[in-house]
Amino acid sequence: MQILPAFLRRPQRPRGTFRLIALGLAALVAYALGLIWFVANLPGAIEAPVRRTDAIVVLTGGSGRLGEGLELLRRDMAERLFVSGVYRGVDLRELLRVREEDAGNLGQRVDLGHDADNTLGNARETARWMAEHGYSSLRLVTGAYHMPRSLLEFRRLMPQAEIVAHPVFPPHVRQDDWWRWPGTAMLLIGEYTKYLLAQVRIAIHAWTTESGAEQAASG
Repeated sequence: MQILPAFLRRPQRPRGTFRLIALGLAALVAYALGLIWFVANLPGAIEAPVRRTDAIVVLTGGSGRLGEGLELLRRDMAERLFVSGVYRGVDLRELLRVREEDAGNLGQRVDLGHDADNTLGNARETARWMAEHGYSSLRLVTGAYHMPRSLLEFRRLMPQAEIVAHPVFPPHVRQDDWWRWPGTAMLLIGEYTKYLLAQVRIAIHAWTTESGAEQAASG
C-alpha cells in the first residue's frame, strides 16, 4: 500500500470540532425559532380595555406611553398613576407640561418613581409603591415589544397582584413583516435576548434559593 507523504495528506479535523460546530448550529436554529415564536406572540391589541384597576403604571423609555397613561387616568380607569423610571431632576409639573396636561388636575393623582434604570428596577419600585398604597391591581402601560419581559418581572415580584397588560404600539416599530425593517428587527432581537437573559437569571435565582433552603433544612 502506497503511503502519501505527510505534506500531501488531507488533514483530519478532530471530532470535537464537528461537535462544537453542530452545537453552535443547533443553538442558532433554536434561537431563531425562539425569536419567531417571541415576535408572533407579542400583543397585538389591548387586553381588557374597559377593566378598571387600582393603579395605572407607565414604564418610561418609549414613545406614546406617558400620553396613554394620562389618557387612561383622565378616563378614570384607575385611582392613581405611577410613572416608573423617570430621570432624576424631572418634576411632575415639567413632565405634565411636556404632555400639555393640566398639572393642577391630573397632577394630584400622579406619582413619579426615580429609582429604576431597567425593567427589573421598574418592577421593584412599582412593587414598593403598590404596597405603600395597598393596591392589588394595576394596568401596565409599555411598548408591545417590551410587554413580555415586563410581565415576567412584574409577576415574579407581585405574584398576588392582578396585572392587566396595556401595550402601546409605537409607529416606528413595525411588528408586521418585522424582518423587512432593519431597525425593528434589531430592536426585537435585542428585546428577545434580554427576555432570555431575564429567564435565565430568574431560573438561577430560584435554584440557588431552593438549594439554600434545602441546605438550611438539612443542617
